[in-house]
Amino acid sequence: MMCCFLMSCDSEKKQQFFGTTQGSYYSITYYDKENRDFGREFDSVFVEIEKTLSLWDENSMIRKVNRNDTTVILNQIFIDNFNYAMRAAELSGGYFDPTVGPLVAAWGFHYKEGMTMTPEIVDSLRQMVGYKKVKIEDGRVVKENPNMTLDFNAVAQGYTTDKIGEFLLSKGVDNFLVDVGGEIMARGNKPNGDLWKVGIEKPAENKDAARIVQEIVELKDKSIVTSGNYRKYVEQDGKRYSHSLNPMTGYPSENNLLSATIICDNTAWADCLASICMLVGMEKAVEIIETQDNVEAFFIYEENGEVFTMYN
Repeated sequence: MMCCFLMSCDSEKKQQFFGTTQGSYYSITYYDKENRDFGREFDSVFVEIEKTLSLWDENSMIRKVNRNDTTVILNQIFIDNFNYAMRAAELSGGYFDPTVGPLVAAWGFHYKEGMTMTPEIVDSLRQMVGYKKVKIEDGRVVKENPNMTLDFNAVAQGYTTDKIGEFLLSKGVDNFLVDVGGEIMARGNKPNGDLWKVGIEKPAENKDAARIVQEIVELKDKSIVTSGNYRKYVEQDGKRYSHSLNPMTGYPSENNLLSATIICDNTAWADCLASICMLVGMEKAVEIIETQDNVEAFFIYEENGEVFTMYN
């Protein structure tokens, strides 16, 4: 999770917007010589993406695709997120998988209440998972198994941040910070020349614990995303299970990586990379990040009961 520190020395030209979208919050701060209000335009972006990708809206495009509605013609938002997810799936060797939805729902990380998982249920659901079994042809999703479903939650918020940022840049606004659910894009700087400052959260003991800043990062013309296993989890039979599900086993990923923060040029891709790192664990995460150009990582991990940090 990210914490933003915002200070202004030119309030007449500063615009700020706060609200909720995709089951989380958004915060948009920008400096504009013309002091323009883009609130309606932001709302339009949020609504269009929600109508396309929301798993909580039964009339969204992705819900229609998941129930095999043959009348659906995909829009660019859906195609973009599909392509990001497939790129991430290939890079991770299948640890990142946008078809993991049936498992996500069964474990209780979806819009439905989870069930008590057994090896038999896990094995059954795994038959509906596999990114190589789905593709886009002629503007439609084609699945090998009609029971397969898609889930772009590991991309959508970062993608939304990028679309808001692209809109601001198209209007000649060069100095802004966009934060959608902790997926952040920073461009330019503040009027006094200061860079944007973003806090990386210290891993918490549980989802209700107070937020404490572990590290402060200064950003200019970069995006930053953190993924962690300490706030999103379910408990069954006294054991805590992370929301990072390994599609090859059907069970939550278990490793010593507590959080992964990615800094790069694109928020959607940072979102994907952070999720990949949490799935594959520390050693493999370092290897993957080293294959990426213009990408930095900050890892918080546990070893022998102690917590450590590492820049990569």
